Amino acid sequence: MNPRELLRRLFDAGVAAADPARCVPAALAELDPPGPGGRLIVVGAGKAAAAMAQAVEAAWPGPLSGLVVTRYGHGAPCARIEVVEAAHPVPDAAGAAAAARILGLVSGLTANDRVLALMSGGGSALLAAPAPGVTLEQKQAIGAALLNSGATIADINCVRKHLSAIKGGRLALAAWPAPVLTLAISDVPGDDPAVIASGPTVADPTTAVDALKVLDFHAIDLPAELRRRLASGELETPKPGELAAGAFRLVASPRQMLEAAAAEARRLGVTPLILGDAIEGEAREVGRVLAGIAVACGRHGFPAQKPCVLLSGGETTVTVRGAGRGGRNTEFLLGAALALAGEPGIHALAADTDGIDGAGDNAGAFAGPDSLARARAAGLDAAASLAANDAGSFFAGLGDLLVTGPTRTNVNDFRAFLIE
Repeated sequence: MNPRELLRRLFDAGVAAADPARCVPAALAELDPPGPGGRLIVVGAGKAAAAMAQAVEAAWPGPLSGLVVTRYGHGAPCARIEVVEAAHPVPDAAGAAAAARILGLVSGLTANDRVLALMSGGGSALLAAPAPGVTLEQKQAIGAALLNSGATIADINCVRKHLSAIKGGRLALAAWPAPVLTLAISDVPGDDPAVIASGPTVADPTTAVDALKVLDFHAIDLPAELRRRLASGELETPKPGELAAGAFRLVASPRQMLEAAAAEARRLGVTPLILGDAIEGEAREVGRVLAGIAVACGRHGFPAQKPCVLLSGGETTVTVRGAGRGGRNTEFLLGAALALAGEPGIHALAADTDGIDGAGDNAGAFAGPDSLARARAAGLDAAASLAANDAGSFFAGLGDLLVTGPTRTNVNDFRAFLIE
């Protein structure tokens, strides 16, 4: 098996472990049927939301209804749960309308009703219900600026929660007194329930002042009135102890994805070493660091002896300074390729498990010992491409992009270095 085929096998094994059809049904054992005269309302948001809804419909024997919102192109056919598609990562009017409808579905319920919330990565942008007095245009501008600033997903979601009418526990508040069970697929480092999709059903430990600090640290322009409302606490979210306790079940995570990839590597006769499932930092710099570990394995047999594969997950960030094409995984990989400088016997794959890296149509890309030489022969300048945030175009020029289409799940980034 050639290196690229092996790396693809590992990626596919990791994604399969997070398939909602595999991980959702067993968790429904925790869902109590509605009481007398009650209903089961299913709501959700995220790149996996439609596939999760499909899995619920296939496994739940009783009546149900509801609405979930997912990214354009990530839908799945459902019979009883409506699926709406909207924009990600910058929200649009379709997401705002869907979020308002979801709030309406869970409002006015009784203790005999049940709410099943299906949350996954991408839900923050897709549940775009602005807080009273906040406009969708303001949320769009602030969100886009944060995405380009290099802010972590936890910091971005802290801001999103405090500008929202539905995130940061407000969905659960609207559903009271109906009990809420949340099934979540994590795409965030640390799997914090309050960060996944900005925690619509989970009390928020962060504050409006924390959100303001994030915005100021990254020098994000903010209307004066919005600044005043954040500073005064007017846009505060429900805090721990202020929400009725709901049940939260993590059904898939980056750790499970990496463990499945490691098991596949062992089946293929390659020793896996999982470096971590919550690695963060500037994408190109993380690429350089992990490339250095791969070189140490190849030259010195430490921290693993070849043949081996170094696996990692998490979510890097990109500080956008150029106008190029790409996402954090291709930027990570180009940083790694430059650091490897053609080191023999090392091949790498970096890809987003949702099938979309950034705003392109590729999941990520492959790199090998010949990548930089082939680039020079094709007239491509690796360093200039990285400086322009144009890693996607660089790997497209080599024919090395990984195109999977939407996977309808999302357990964040998959990175693998194969050392032969």
